[in-house]
Amino acid sequence: MQAGSDTLAAIANHWLARFEHVLGSGDDAALAALFRADGHWRDVLAFSGRIRTVSAAPAIAAQLGLEAPLARASGFRTDPERSAPRHATRAGSKCIEAIFRFETAAGRGSGVLRFLADTDDNDPPRAWTLLTTLEELRGHEERIGSRRPTGQSYSRDFSGPNWLDLRKAAAAYTDRDPQVLIVGGGQAGLSIAARLKALGIDALIVDRWPRVGDNWRRRYHALTLHNQVHVNHLPYMPFPPNWPTYIPKDKLAAWFEAYVESLELNYWTGTEFEGGSYDEKAKRWSVVLRRADGTQRQMHPRHVVMATGASGIPSLPDIPSLRNFGGIVLHSSQYDDGEAWRGKNVLVIGSGNSGHDIAQDLHSAGAKVTLVQRSSTMIVNVEPSAQLQYALYDEGPSLEDCDLITTSMPLPLVRKSHIALTETARNMDKELLNGLERRGFKLDFGEDGSGWQFKYLTRGGGYYFNVGCSDLIVKGEIGLAQFSDVATFVPTGARMRSGETLAADLIVLATGYKGQEYLVSKLFGDDVAGRLGPIWGFGEGQELRNMFARTAQPGLWFIAGSFAQCRIYSKYLGLQIKACEVGLLP
Repeated sequence: MQAGSDTLAAIANHWLARFEHVLGSGDDAALAALFRADGHWRDVLAFSGRIRTVSAAPAIAAQLGLEAPLARASGFRTDPERSAPRHATRAGSKCIEAIFRFETAAGRGSGVLRFLADTDDNDPPRAWTLLTTLEELRGHEERIGSRRPTGQSYSRDFSGPNWLDLRKAAAAYTDRDPQVLIVGGGQAGLSIAARLKALGIDALIVDRWPRVGDNWRRRYHALTLHNQVHVNHLPYMPFPPNWPTYIPKDKLAAWFEAYVESLELNYWTGTEFEGGSYDEKAKRWSVVLRRADGTQRQMHPRHVVMATGASGIPSLPDIPSLRNFGGIVLHSSQYDDGEAWRGKNVLVIGSGNSGHDIAQDLHSAGAKVTLVQRSSTMIVNVEPSAQLQYALYDEGPSLEDCDLITTSMPLPLVRKSHIALTETARNMDKELLNGLERRGFKLDFGEDGSGWQFKYLTRGGGYYFNVGCSDLIVKGEIGLAQFSDVATFVPTGARMRSGETLAADLIVLATGYKGQEYLVSKLFGDDVAGRLGPIWGFGEGQELRNMFARTAQPGLWFIAGSFAQCRIYSKYLGLQIKACEVGLLP
């Protein structure tokens, strides 16, 4: 019989009390004894002011020994206001999981502690995983709930400017520059802007499109999100409970507009960020913005946040013979709707999500479509297989607790979990996958079988959530060819090595995007790009490189990823920027 939550809380609190006692002792051996030999500690700003993971008990103890004296962490105990300690299964292992709270010299923290459930009852519990996160800075808490703005500046002064007057003046920036300039108005830009607003930091979003939400609205006609609504909420303002499971792009775009207005985010549409340089002495940027009317505005923010997505510039492969083609060539970012191509022949080059979705959209419009596969691709049915990794959000904890638990998983265990989920999905989708292979489709399941999530986190693509296109390929209603079998492009299409010509009026290059380092080089110069190195993918400390945290370039930050990633990590990015502004970080 499993122990109840009170017993589990007692076990967790006993460990936390020992942990707190040993933290102040300088005894690394005693600290190491609290962790399993294969244990992991993930710290998000609480001890180090950084986001990183340390694995193996001796390494954990050594790092804690260095950082504990500065962090001065205390008051470790399970949090009665969060989900109660419980039995859970994480990365295929049964464990006891407890959410706790604590204080540091900087502010209030939260964490997650796990013990494996199959340990000998005679052995003292040793931590399998430990997460410590900084939730808020003392004296600089978010202005929400009981700390919300009073509105006194306009609500009781009948002769002064009203709320709308003040709102327009704040967004115009006629007499000031923002502390933070956010480049990009998608989910990443909105999330960090909302966090900074709550922290009392003046931030301006700039986006090149003429209307808030256009970064989704202008995508291809049939697009809907491929993951479910309950994991895609933005900070502070969840989607209504009657929203569809999969959100259509135009509905999402309209929500972005409502979000900006409701949270009073400063947002300049039709504004191109043309680049900038950093003044080391003044600790400010000089940046140039081009407005919709062609005028330029120079600003001097202390921080620039690049929220342009995990990818930057469309990737256009060098295909010399493509210039022979007599029809129209579009990158997937330029594609809108298939109706104009009814009855026409189309080649879609690329077999990721965009390539499949565009092929299906063209087919539904009556075009004759062939998907041209460049490299092996992971295919997973959008339901239920692709949703397996979000099972936590169906378990019952609050969204805040689910986000904390998600944050708590160290990379090695996340990888292990995804290998298992990928194998489960592969078995669930076996009939579809066998049918694709019979048609000649080249499948893969990621490095070490780690699946689509790791493909996304390392290369930003290489997979497709099947919402029907794969079935059409299996049935032969959408053609399939291998790019390696294309001998050359000719005015009428693609001539294959077999001698056959695949006729085409349109070629869509669903070939993805270059990494953000290319965009950084274009906007800030090669020196800054070289200093930063790769952006995205995993680097030292088992974390995404240059994402959500301080970079080698002062005042330059990056945020990108899924809605959930942006919601979770915008909190920690906001805290770091606030810490810089109040002098807690250099």
